[in-house]
This record gives sequence, C-alpha cells and structure tokens, in this order.
Amino acid sequence: MVEASSKTVRRRRGWRLPVVVLLTALALATVWCVAIYQRIAQAAAQDQAVLSDAIAVFGAAEYAGRPSPVFHARLDHAVALYQKGIAPLVITLGGGSNKDSGKTEGGVGRDYLLARGVPMENIIAETTSVDTEQQVHRLAAIARDHGLRHVVVVSDGTHMFRIRALCDEAGLDVYTSPRPAVGHIGRYDLALRYLHEIASYTSFRLDLHGGSVYRAMVGQADGG
Repeated sequence: MVEASSKTVRRRRGWRLPVVVLLTALALATVWCVAIYQRIAQAAAQDQAVLSDAIAVFGAAEYAGRPSPVFHARLDHAVALYQKGIAPLVITLGGGSNKDSGKTEGGVGRDYLLARGVPMENIIAETTSVDTEQQVHRLAAIARDHGLRHVVVVSDGTHMFRIRALCDEAGLDVYTSPRPAVGHIGRYDLALRYLHEIASYTSFRLDLHGGSVYRAMVGQADGG
C-alpha cells in the first residue's frame, strides 16, 4: 500500500514539472507579445517626417504594372512629403518575380512617381529585393553610395516598428512616416497584421531571419 502511494506521488511529480515549465513559457510569451504589440502600435501612431536626404518607399504588391491600393497609398504619401520639401530624393524599393512579367515594385513605383511630377533625376528605383529585410539592406547600400545620412521611410503603420529595428541593425538613421489608411480595416484583418509583425519581429530577434521560417513569415504580402 505504501509502495503504491509512493508511485502515485512520483507520477504526480513527473507531470507537474513539464506543466509548470509550459505555463511559465506561455506566460513569458504572452508578456513578450503584449510588449511588442504596444511598441508596434506606438510606432504606427507616430509621423516623424522631418527634413532629410531622401524618402524611401517600401514596396508592396503591383498588378501588371499598376500599384496595389496599399502601394498606391504609400507612393501618394511619399509624393506629398516630396512636395512639402521633406527631401529632394525618393527611393522606391522592391523587386518582382516570374509571375510579374518582368515588372518590379521599385520600377512600378518609379513610373508612378514620374506620372505625379517627380523628376527622373530625383528618383532611385531599387528592383532586386524580395522582402523587408532585403529592402533595408539595399536601402543601406544606396545610402552609402549616395552619401545619404538621414532617410524618411514610408510604409504601413504596423510595418514601421520592424523596419526601424532592421534599419538600426543596418546602421541607417531613419524617421518613420506611415501612409494614411486605405478604407476601413476590419478587426480581424488588423489583428492578422499585428500577428504577422509580432511573429516576424520575434523571428528576427531570434536570428531566424536568414532561414526559411522567416521568409515564410514575411513573404511578399502587402505589409512587407
């Protein structure tokens, strides 16, 4: 009888430790996600645009040579900043794929800016990057090549926190300027955007951003 009771106690102790570990991990993960959510929301609510050397527009989808509504809004915001005299140069970022029939986000962005009155000599189109991390690296290279010290970056509000983190790592001094909202964003879609950014930022901080997990997370969707 005593031996049976002893076995029961050992079994209880055996499953108790994994449960405690699991609950602790869930609690830490929750705290982390809430903290990152708050920082994403804070960055999304701030427009830091000040006089700079260039405005960089992060790419989003393009359809047969025409910017998607999200990309359209980013480009319009960049044009407005340019017309205010925030910077004399606009950089469009983003490559393409085989399904894009040779079109690139950077090239489509350049053409859109030209049609809005921005002179060719005041535009740099980057056309090889495939995700946010690569866009930041290409932007850093362009900044070095052209002696750009301060850059205003334009993208979606929820995208800004991760962009700033990547730019800080690349040694870029940037100011964030979120594009205006396009239409109404439902709670579900907004929640997905936040989850996407939390997961992508977490993967970046865990140094998974060079692997397939990170690429699957960031993809080439309209948020970057």
